[in-house]
Amino acid sequence: MSISTRLAAEFGIGFAFLLEIGVFALLSPYFFTADNLLNISLQASITAIIAVGMTFVILTGGIDLSVGSLVALAGIVTTSVLKLDIPLVVSFPLAILSGLLVGSASGVMAGLCMTRFRIAPFIVTLALMTIWRGAAFMYTEGRPIWELPEIFGVLGSGRLLGIPVPTHIMLIVFVVAHVVLKYTTFGRHVYAVGGNVEAARVAGIAVDRVYVVVYTISGGLSALSGMLLASRINSGQPNAGLMYELDVIAAVVVGGTSLNGGRGSVVGTFVGAMLIAVLRNGLNLLNIGSYVQQVVVGVVILLAVMVDRWRRAE
Repeated sequence: MSISTRLAAEFGIGFAFLLEIGVFALLSPYFFTADNLLNISLQASITAIIAVGMTFVILTGGIDLSVGSLVALAGIVTTSVLKLDIPLVVSFPLAILSGLLVGSASGVMAGLCMTRFRIAPFIVTLALMTIWRGAAFMYTEGRPIWELPEIFGVLGSGRLLGIPVPTHIMLIVFVVAHVVLKYTTFGRHVYAVGGNVEAARVAGIAVDRVYVVVYTISGGLSALSGMLLASRINSGQPNAGLMYELDVIAAVVVGGTSLNGGRGSVVGTFVGAMLIAVLRNGLNLLNIGSYVQQVVVGVVILLAVMVDRWRRAE
């Protein structure tokens, strides 16, 4: 790889992000206000947290299409437990635990289906995407769950030191994930499996265990985002998280993680998630319709994949 190509691979996303910020700052006087910047971080937090889990999955060469449906299901489970006729001091931690358990269990199920029955990740998670979305609608009969305890709203709408609580949670998740991938044995195993799965097996890495763990991480973080979203809108919605897969995969791929696995980082994913959030925010400020935004994000994904192919060909 030439020096110019290496620089483009390592710093291209950063340059694009700064350029995007500059363009929207020039086009809208409201972009660089403190309230809007905090709003961008809040908007990005939900999908960015899911994108961390997706990064683990894609680094192994897999994909998880069930994340959006898990956002809805975890939100439904969490809010349902909060509605139980038991003391809040019991129902609140039980609701959080239940939501996380649902997401993690889905990840374990996906991992086991792939490792035990050798079903492709795309097929497994596509099936789970449909199953969990249907389950959310069946349980609620298509109606939202609301009138939740006031304290639950702090998770999604509260502020700590003037910064939204979901933003704090997002940053913590990214820091922990970065440390895990860069400085732990498990992180090295994730890269090894994505780089060459057969070589990883020969090296003695428990490949099947790695698959199960990364999908469990993805499911758990999707559930966490589902709870934050339910808290933010103060209700459990069976249609929550629709099309979140688009923004999540976009954040990961735009951030430089290869769809073939073995190369990428959560740092890149963070920049990719913020780039997508700034893009949507800027288009909203310019009164660009949501349908056009979908087209733009789709084009960004396509360009990111093309750049990834070009980098691999060098």
